[in-house]
Amino acid sequence: MTYTPHIEHGIEDLCDAGTKLYEHALRQGRLSAEDVAEAPCLVDLGLLHPALDDVDRLEPVAPDIALNRLLRGSRARVAEEWRLEERLVELLGPLTNIQGIPGTTTDSPALRLLSGTRRINQALDEAMTEARLEVLCVQPHAGLVGERGEAALPAAHERDQTFLDRGGRFRTLYQHTLRHLPNVYTYAEDLKGDSEARGLDEVPDRLVVIDQTVAFVPANADGTLALEVRHPALVKYLTTTFERLWRLATPMFPKTEQRPTVNGITPRQQAIAALLVEGHTDAVIADRLGMNVRTARVHIAKLAATLGSESRAQLGYLIAQSGALAQLAPGKEAPADAHGT
Repeated sequence: MTYTPHIEHGIEDLCDAGTKLYEHALRQGRLSAEDVAEAPCLVDLGLLHPALDDVDRLEPVAPDIALNRLLRGSRARVAEEWRLEERLVELLGPLTNIQGIPGTTTDSPALRLLSGTRRINQALDEAMTEARLEVLCVQPHAGLVGERGEAALPAAHERDQTFLDRGGRFRTLYQHTLRHLPNVYTYAEDLKGDSEARGLDEVPDRLVVIDQTVAFVPANADGTLALEVRHPALVKYLTTTFERLWRLATPMFPKTEQRPTVNGITPRQQAIAALLVEGHTDAVIADRLGMNVRTARVHIAKLAATLGSESRAQLGYLIAQSGALAQLAPGKEAPADAHGT
């Protein structure tokens, strides 16, 4: 016979065994301690108690008595909750009229969801107006292509230049595929002030961190929702993530650093090689590296030709043997800049 342990519960969740035994006790008047071994809850909940003349026998408490006792306890808990509520209102109620306490206004919650491009840009403008120190930005390829990206550039340029004119610093991470987009260099060159840009083969979704006090991140795939983050721990986490990516990135502006070719394999092919070894499809590789599928396949074909590969399976083996992935090993960081970042 398999022993099933009894699971503790409240009176409102009386188990089937306890219900049947309590009903049986009410009909019979008494039960032996052995009879209720499978339902110790009846004693724990006060529905059975030892008989005065025989402690080995248990007598049921009348249902109306048990009900009144339980209701008294419930009413007492409700009354205590009401007393607690009154004390809280008495303590904090008068303080709700105080205005102007930094960090306590409902206008700046720790997290706020912004809906629509117009509202998102308005919130960015407001935050940038207050900025004085540094803006960190991650810009994936999707943010600079298409009609929305082109239309946003003039307003963004004016906003960024105003910030730089106040003595602020701007650092931006791009994907390497954006090196060849004219509007990226035109935008960077037109900004006058302390502005730097670096590139990575892969970057996360768009991120803006302002003065390490507020951050903006996308909240959906098409960019029509954004999350405004003012929680210090989350903003610090996002800042630390940016700094680590920045140290791994290659300078793009104001001075471009050329990445090395390894055994005839270009930096772009090295990035593709790493994703090929992980087993990704051409479509995934193209999306991760910010290029179209046709361009990705051209690079894959050139990589295969360079290594002398005749199949996809052989290509993975030859990539591992070529040493091309050594340049992408963790911990290989770009030199620190003059500010030590």
